[in-house]
Amino acid sequence: MPESLDAAWRLADAFPVDAVSVTVINRHGTFTHGDTDRTQRIASVSKPLAAWAVLVAVEEGSVSLDDPVGQEGCTLRHLLAHAGGYPFDGAEPAGMPGARRIYSNTGYDMIAAHVESATGIGFAEYLAEAVFAPLGMSSSELRGSCARDVHSSAADLALFAAELRRPALLARETYLDAVTPVFPELQGILPGIGPMDPCPWGLGVEIRGHKHPHWTSPENSASTFGHFGGIGTFLWIDPVADAACVMLAERDFDDWGMDHWPGFSTAVLRGSRR
Repeated sequence: MPESLDAAWRLADAFPVDAVSVTVINRHGTFTHGDTDRTQRIASVSKPLAAWAVLVAVEEGSVSLDDPVGQEGCTLRHLLAHAGGYPFDGAEPAGMPGARRIYSNTGYDMIAAHVESATGIGFAEYLAEAVFAPLGMSSSELRGSCARDVHSSAADLALFAAELRRPALLARETYLDAVTPVFPELQGILPGIGPMDPCPWGLGVEIRGHKHPHWTSPENSASTFGHFGGIGTFLWIDPVADAACVMLAERDFDDWGMDHWPGFSTAVLRGSRR
């Protein structure tokens, strides 16, 4: 019942932002709060979308997860999982492939360039054709780096969240590879939050595991996966709860995220169980 999410909606209305757009998908249906057609830059929530397009290219045979990209020993798989040794920004490696989880926008730009070279199609066009069009994400567009410059709406991202719950664009095996920890033993730093050991990540999605503290709810399962964006956006899918949540706002991630997001996600989970 929609009213079971009233507590979540009240918490969302208390966010210290000018506007908030939310979509929740659970076994009861799809529920919205705020203007879900409002579009904005979604920052690093762009990365799962980019990764999905890359995995479509893998299934098409245009690229392979074992393709060498960048420094010696680095592959497309390493870059998708932030294990390629590249820094947040900058072309010079900061470490060896597979040694540490180093969150990297550079790695995603390298991914896009590799797919462009292999397919002869600009990555923005490839993303639109491989993901946006088949899912009906008509308000979504890549306007720069695939690491951070997708513009979208909560309504469109709900369509992607539905894909992340019940994949239609990828084979089951590929999907499971994407949402299962890759190089699971790696330590790393969760941006804006702190060091984690281990710091699990899939192919384009962060995996909650047993990270603490975390931007999702303490009640989210360890298998929860998704991403947050530094502009104040997030998307998570909890396979155990069979629930997903999209939240878009425009305020740089700082203390407000950790102060408000976990409690909000707890209310979403509890409301979804009713």
